[in-house]
Amino acid sequence: MSDVYQAPESDLVVQTEYDSSEYGSIEDAITGNYKFEIGEVLSEAWAKVSGSKGAFFLAFIMMYVIMIGAIMISFAILAADTGSIGSIISQLIINIIILPLLAGLFIMGIKRSVDAPISATNIFQHFNKAPKLFVGMILMQLLIFIGYLLLILPGIYLTIAYFMAIPLIAEKDMGIWEALETSRKAVTKRWFSFLLFFIIMTIIFFISSIPFGIGLIWTFPMFVIAYGIIYRNMFGVNPETLEQ
Repeated sequence: MSDVYQAPESDLVVQTEYDSSEYGSIEDAITGNYKFEIGEVLSEAWAKVSGSKGAFFLAFIMMYVIMIGAIMISFAILAADTGSIGSIISQLIINIIILPLLAGLFIMGIKRSVDAPISATNIFQHFNKAPKLFVGMILMQLLIFIGYLLLILPGIYLTIAYFMAIPLIAEKDMGIWEALETSRKAVTKRWFSFLLFFIIMTIIFFISSIPFGIGLIWTFPMFVIAYGIIYRNMFGVNPETLEQ
C-alpha cells in the first residue's frame, strides 16, 4: 500500500526542485542574473499555445462579460450620482473587479510556462488580494503619471519597469512597495529587452487582428504565456501556485 503513494510524493519533490533551481529567484532577478532572449521566449510561448487556447479564450470571454457588467454598474451609479463621489465609486468597482481577474490571467500564463494544468476558472482565484492589487495599481499609475510630468522619459521608464509588479503581488504575495521596487530593479537590468518585447508583441497583435481578429485566438494566449515564461525565468514559481 505504501508503494502506491510513493510516486506522488516523489513527483511533489521533483516539482519543488524544478521551480527552485531550474528557473529564477527574487535574488537572481534583482541582480539581473536571469535569461531573457526574446526569440527563445516567443518560440517557447508559441509551442505552449497548442492545447491551451480553449482555456485562455474562455477566460478572456468571462473577463469580457464581467467587465461589461462592471461598466454597466458604474454607469448606473454615475446616472444616480453625477458628482465626484459617483465617479470615484464607479471606478473603484471596475478596478476592484477587473484587477484580480487580470492577475489570475497572468497566473495562468505562469502556470502554463511550467506545463502545470490550467483552467479558465483560475482567473477567479485572486479576489482575496483585490484591495492590495487595487492600491498597488493606484500607486503605480500615480508614480508613472508623475514620471510623465518630469519630461516624459521617467514615465516611459516606469511604465516598462513596473511590468512585473501585479504578478509579484498575486503570485509571491509581496507587499505593494516591495513588488513595485522588485519589479523595477529586476526589469531595469534588461529594460531595453522588455521595451523591444513590447514593440514586437504590439506588431504581432496588430498583424494578427487584421483578418477580423481571428489571429488573436493564437496571439493572445501566446502573449500571456510569454509573460509567464519571462516571469518564470526571472523569479521562479512558488509550488503553491501550481497547486491552485
